[in-house]
Amino acid sequence: MEEKLFADQRAIDRADDALQKQISAPAVVARIWREHLRPNWRLLLLSAVAMLFSAATTAAIPTLLRVSVDDIFVGKDSSLVLTLTVLVLIVTFFKSMSEYVSKVAIAFLGTRFAANLRIRMFERIAHADLNWIESIHSGRFLSSFLNDINQITSTAGLIIVGLGQNLMKVVFLGGYLFYLDWRLALVIMTTMPLAVMSMKRQRKKMRKSARKTMQETGDLSALIVQTLRSLRIVRAYGQEAKEIARATSTINRAQEFTMRGVRARALSGPAVELAAGLGFALAIYVAGTRGIEGDMTVGEFSAFMAAVMLMYQPLKSVATLQTALQEGVTAAGRVYGIIDRKIAHPDKPGAKPLQVGPGAIHFEDVSFHYADGQPVLKNFSLTVPAKKTVALVGPSGAGKSSILALVQRFFEPQSGRILIDGQPISDVTAQSLRRNLALVTQEPVIFDDTIRANIAYGRDDATLDEIVEAAKAAAAHDFITALPQGYDTPAGEAGNALSGGERQRIAIARAILKDAPILLLDEPTSALDARAEAKVQVALEHLMAGKTVLMVAHRLSTVKSADLICVLDHGQIVEQGSHQELLAKDGFYAVLYRTQFAADRTDANVILDFVPKHKGTAGRDKT
Repeated sequence: MEEKLFADQRAIDRADDALQKQISAPAVVARIWREHLRPNWRLLLLSAVAMLFSAATTAAIPTLLRVSVDDIFVGKDSSLVLTLTVLVLIVTFFKSMSEYVSKVAIAFLGTRFAANLRIRMFERIAHADLNWIESIHSGRFLSSFLNDINQITSTAGLIIVGLGQNLMKVVFLGGYLFYLDWRLALVIMTTMPLAVMSMKRQRKKMRKSARKTMQETGDLSALIVQTLRSLRIVRAYGQEAKEIARATSTINRAQEFTMRGVRARALSGPAVELAAGLGFALAIYVAGTRGIEGDMTVGEFSAFMAAVMLMYQPLKSVATLQTALQEGVTAAGRVYGIIDRKIAHPDKPGAKPLQVGPGAIHFEDVSFHYADGQPVLKNFSLTVPAKKTVALVGPSGAGKSSILALVQRFFEPQSGRILIDGQPISDVTAQSLRRNLALVTQEPVIFDDTIRANIAYGRDDATLDEIVEAAKAAAAHDFITALPQGYDTPAGEAGNALSGGERQRIAIARAILKDAPILLLDEPTSALDARAEAKVQVALEHLMAGKTVLMVAHRLSTVKSADLICVLDHGQIVEQGSHQELLAKDGFYAVLYRTQFAADRTDANVILDFVPKHKGTAGRDKT
């Protein structure tokens, strides 16, 4: 990439980020005030009082300077030397203390604000629609949690300090200038509109550069997360150079957009300095002329110039606030884009807890599709009898995993109902529904915590004895006790300290400990080798005893003992019955079974001819 120091790379551009929400600067300021500053009004009042005192003591310094020049150096009044010395010390002390109090209070407001935003973002992500969550790379969320929150917190601090302390100083010092000489003060103020006009031109450019910088930072976070997760594949395929090139391109684009913002901000400072320098020069000319004519004393001139110099920095901060504000507004658009997402499938008003009896599940003419509109289930009806096992088999895309997701109310069907013991699950609270369900998936979720904590996930009140009993039932106790720290051994990120079979048995132990009356199994053994599958199958049999079980499976060895097997295709049941009944029908299930277990050429050719006729629809459903 060609390096340019003072010019933009015009060729670099990109579409808007999916997380970005359009929001104006006044709306951001109003929201920060409404949601954060107003509830903390006592601390804000303390900050305001401290800032007011700091501004007042700052304005007192030119007065002390005028008295010292006129009455001590010119008037030779020796009685004021000690008095002025003490007054300067007192003013300086209180000014320092007030600034300390205001800075600490403002810092606390800022860090509390950041913490609240992160908590609200996490809460919203935990309850957000899964379609939306899965459409955005986790690295982008990570970037918002870290970079965007810090930026909006910095902006909140700018608002408090810029519109608070600095504005107070400008008001006090400006008032003092008009008190000393209103005509000379007007000379100073007439040059400031030039700076404001210059900065206004940079505002739009600053906001755009900030938005693009944050997008590139999100891309970089996503790339880092992806590379760390797939580093073995990257190295196995010798693609290190390709990934480094992608990272280099993203980092270079981020640098370019950052430099666009730097150039926009850099123009704001000189604009204020030029206007202030022009006003200062005019003031010297006018004041010097009047001093020669005897209309202004040396002390008055010194006090006036001191006030101008003291006002310069806070005035510059206030004047450049709108430029710096654009970064915060952009960050706020991404942060509030997450916080303002609607909760996915909230409970209906007046929803009651699910009262589970035997645990029967009934699907009544359920039709469902994802956001892309591709049909997944069509008028699907099925009864899962209480304390019986029903298995769902069929080609990928047939809708099997979607059925499990609908039972858990991760999604809502477009039509039809799902009932548990006669109660529509859409009319009960989601918490009570999921409390009565246990899930074991093909890829078990293991948290970066101890083995004990992973088994007890969902049962915070579980004792160690209960955890051990669950582990024994899941055939996991022996390998756990062989680990260096036993049940207190860290599982590692995503359970990377354990084998696939061990992770699965930990997940089964978790489900056993939860002891929910309804069990959902989503291909729990499909990713395991024969030895691990045998051990997991023993654990599953213990887990399934006495429960209503709805399971999805590709390996037909796991469904042979099911009370009912349903063969799905195109979102509908095309066959159902027991294992023996379906084999006797010599239909789709029989072909699948012979293909998996006989594996001879004749049946392989049959399945190749047969499957396209029943090919599942492509969609979001994984199985």
